[in-house]
Amino acid sequence: MSTTFRTAPWGPLAACILAYGVAFIFGWWSLTLVPDWHPIWATLSADVVGTLVIFLFGLAFRNTSLYDPYWSLIPILIALYWLATPLALDVNLTRGVIATTLVALWGLRLTYNCFRRWPNLTHEDFRYQDYRAKTGKFYWLVDLFGIEMMPTLLVFAGCLPLFPVASLSSAPLGVIDLTAIVITLGAIIIETIADQNLQAYLKSDPPADSICKIGLWRYSRHPNYFGEIAFWWGLYLFALAADPGWWWTGIGALAINLLFVFISIPMMEDRKRLKRPDYDKQLAGISTLIPLPPTKA
Repeated sequence: MSTTFRTAPWGPLAACILAYGVAFIFGWWSLTLVPDWHPIWATLSADVVGTLVIFLFGLAFRNTSLYDPYWSLIPILIALYWLATPLALDVNLTRGVIATTLVALWGLRLTYNCFRRWPNLTHEDFRYQDYRAKTGKFYWLVDLFGIEMMPTLLVFAGCLPLFPVASLSSAPLGVIDLTAIVITLGAIIIETIADQNLQAYLKSDPPADSICKIGLWRYSRHPNYFGEIAFWWGLYLFALAADPGWWWTGIGALAINLLFVFISIPMMEDRKRLKRPDYDKQLAGISTLIPLPPTKA
């Protein structure tokens, strides 16, 4: 791979267009191989195939961050596929369209945010770099199963509420649907505002040892993560509105919730403490996750 391509600002987008195009082709082809499978299992198999393709492209480009947009794009395709291939003839299309639209808003916003922070293909998420340094020649195993396949399965589990919503239920819209819309749309707005706050802070050329405390970041150390978690719980409410019998699909939102609370947030905070020994002192009184009024001015 040429140095020019790796350092070009358009490199990440070009690499992803190629990789994701191939992943889509192979994923769609895999669906034709299992015509008799239940749609959930067939979709999961295509999702796994797509992940394997992205993994191989990540090896070729020597950059695991190539997988990052997959997290936000695949739910859109899953929602659209289930919406286009309903099992019930009398499915409530309105609920399915609303849920799918919200998923698309969430996914496209997150994907845009990913690319605007990705300067070129020499840049890779610090967590992947840490794993690469710690595991050496076994990094590919961590990459495939820990960094890529595990999140794929978690996100797929988070998408399970979309199946009864888009493919099965004829239940009329109700209060739970309205609650789901408010929470899901509110979560997208929170994530958007938090990202814009952070972007404005970074563009202000802050001192090297300072920490973002503007906008939503005055009330939470990780407002973007709060919005992400809330989004998946909002999506789950659509399933309860469609058919309470699908209550078990909340396992996806729960798993993603636990991932952020026990893995993503601790890793992020440990890294910030290494770079800024006074990290906790600067953010004293600010809630770790849920936006709350600070207890210290």
